[in-house]
Amino acid sequence: MVHMTADKPAYILVDTKITDPDAYEHYKAAARPIIEQYGGVYLTRGGKMDIMQTELWDPARIVLVKFPSMAAAHAFLDSPEYAPVKSIRLANSKATLLVLEGL
Repeated sequence: MVHMTADKPAYILVDTKITDPDAYEHYKAAARPIIEQYGGVYLTRGGKMDIMQTELWDPARIVLVKFPSMAAAHAFLDSPEYAPVKSIRLANSKATLLVLEGL
């Protein structure tokens, strides 16, 4: 069982390789209000990176979103509002996505 603490923030970290940039723009526009609805705040969204070490992976496009809790992050990912938007992301990109408990 995963122990989730409600009083700690959580982060969704996504590294994305976009395969169809035009279609992905629809994802970005649709995802933002849903993320905000679940208490999420973008901390970075595909900005400039200074990659200092790549022994484990070579990042492409990093997005980091802060949520009030692990439960809120998972509620967003599992929400009925996000499901059709997620299908746009999955059809037009490859990604690694993590939900991380913060301090």
